[in-house]
Amino acid sequence: MSSPRGSLRFYWVALRAMLVFTAVLGVAYPLAITVVGQLALPTQSNGSLVAVGDNTIGSALIGQSFTDATGAALPEWFQSRPSSAGAGYDASASSGSNLGPENPALISAIGDRQRAIERSDGVSAAQIPADAVTASGSGLDPQISPANALMQVHRVATARGLTDASVRALVDASTQERDLGYLGEPTVNVLALNIALSRL
Repeated sequence: MSSPRGSLRFYWVALRAMLVFTAVLGVAYPLAITVVGQLALPTQSNGSLVAVGDNTIGSALIGQSFTDATGAALPEWFQSRPSSAGAGYDASASSGSNLGPENPALISAIGDRQRAIERSDGVSAAQIPADAVTASGSGLDPQISPANALMQVHRVATARGLTDASVRALVDASTQERDLGYLGEPTVNVLALNIALSRL
């Protein structure tokens, strides 16, 4: 049977270990990582924020909606893919819909989105890329496929009084190729594209 003095010694060792690990792993390590991040990669460490003039308008890593107060797509802007994160692109509620491919609610939502795009962009359902009617797994993806962007060119050009060719050239210039030349697929960051569009 251990003595009270021996037991107190074990508690004292445990307490000292807890205090040391709390100081090292709970304070020193996060502080060191924060300092290194701010010095080496300040833009990425602060959320890859995008500013126009003195106004921060979003993040290059999180999509956003270009809709009016009722949720209707604004024709003069390129539209992001649908989002199931909260009320849409809510970074605190990152999530997909978690609906299976045969779920009636998902099938209905995709059908509604197809019909809305057919009306706004004058295309048939067969011409609509999958990412225009389906949300990403995170609900926050800021990119769309080049096919999705090109599908929207005529609507955006018409709404802004521009030529299709000038808007198509903007999409081509905004297309990001595969990472390292072979990873993933080409993408278009919608926020960056709309910023470039606003400068035409």
